[in-house]
Amino acid sequence: MAVLDIKKYPAPVLKKKAAAVSVFDEELQKLIEDMVETMYAAPGVGLAAPQVGVSKRLAVIDISSRDDQHPLIVLINPCVLRTAGEVEFEEGCLSIPEYTAKVKRSESLVVRAHDRNGDEVEIEADGLLAIALQHEIDHLDGFLLIDRISPIKREFFKKRYKKKKTEK
Repeated sequence: MAVLDIKKYPAPVLKKKAAAVSVFDEELQKLIEDMVETMYAAPGVGLAAPQVGVSKRLAVIDISSRDDQHPLIVLINPCVLRTAGEVEFEEGCLSIPEYTAKVKRSESLVVRAHDRNGDEVEIEADGLLAIALQHEIDHLDGFLLIDRISPIKREFFKKRYKKKKTEK
């Protein structure tokens, strides 16, 4: 296993819609293991393949440090079947270090995906798990949390980001 480099905003891979996974082989299993190790080392509660430079519809989530009912989840080719309600949650992102924003998300949802063995699973979620699922699926669709905030806040973020880059 290896800790992978997490791509940071504005890396182009973060804005691309990821390709579906069609082969469940040893290479995929190694990528999953490396992503899990990277997520724990970061530390984070979720990580999508585009965040490590791989444009595949794969994400790992582990919120067990905050909710021990939900151990490690591996999502491959996830799609949202149903959503309900709305909630606002303060989110951070490993690809945008030192930045958090309140993001509106569905309060609960049902997601269909494949697990690491290629078996189809359905996950019903609310609370932190629902937020993490939506956040990681956004990454697979080429969206970052800054794409979910108001245009004014997004422009403020971009100006502050550019200023930080020029100060380094």
